[in-house]
Amino acid sequence: MIIFKRIDEVRQFIENKKAEGKKIGFVPTMGALHSGHISLVKNSIANTHITIVSIFVNPTQFNDTSDLKNYPREFEKDRNLLEDVGCHAIFYPDVDEMYPEKDNRVFDFKGLDEVMEGEHRPGHFNGVAQIVSKLFYAIPADKAFFGLKDFQQLAIIKKLVSILKLNIEIVPCDIVREPNGLAMSSRNERLTKEQRESAKIIYTNLLEVNKQINKLSIAEIKSLVRSAINKSPLFEVEYFDIVNSETLLPVTRKEDCDEAIACIAVWADKIRLIDNIILNF
Repeated sequence: MIIFKRIDEVRQFIENKKAEGKKIGFVPTMGALHSGHISLVKNSIANTHITIVSIFVNPTQFNDTSDLKNYPREFEKDRNLLEDVGCHAIFYPDVDEMYPEKDNRVFDFKGLDEVMEGEHRPGHFNGVAQIVSKLFYAIPADKAFFGLKDFQQLAIIKKLVSILKLNIEIVPCDIVREPNGLAMSSRNERLTKEQRESAKIIYTNLLEVNKQINKLSIAEIKSLVRSAINKSPLFEVEYFDIVNSETLLPVTRKEDCDEAIACIAVWADKIRLIDNIILNF
């Protein structure tokens, strides 16, 4: 497995492989890899000839400096995991390589970035778009693999590809969960044992939404979920919404769209957990 730290080197490597007729798969990450990341890598390996993973903790997408400071960095562990699974290359740049000068670009996502995560993390998605566009330039892959856990981010990245007219296929991959249902996240490592076990309450309530979606009004469901989770002294709901899966706009009636998704963000002390579930109307 090859490790690249410079854009020109990794780009040349990819272009050489493409000239040989190889299809390139790309998995962008911020490291602290878990089974969810590895499932993306396995998807890429199964569907392309060459898989490359980037590891870069991107400062422009953190609106909370303490979150950036505390984000886990475990490169040696990550490298071993990727080598074991058969990854071909890692792109591991430093901040100066990705941001030799300040990136002042501002993207217009037509409102996709203004709801849910965007409302509570101002500037987050613009920072995501800055780094993903830079990574797509450095690694001109055929396919890029993203997890459905970050559903809103996935919608933003698809829009980014459209805006920049990039020739890359965005491949959504299923959420990978811990045995108790908690969605895999690098932030889970910061939870206490009690928090991690009790966090099953998030997925349990999302499953309950699917059971109740055709029995109760959306307003009633939203109230029930908030109340159920906030009863626990360990958790506090930041937002819970049911949105159109295409526009991400809130759905007030089931008749308003063909497919909706329930999205949630929950605080466990200072650790923020997100999850979602596609609803069956």
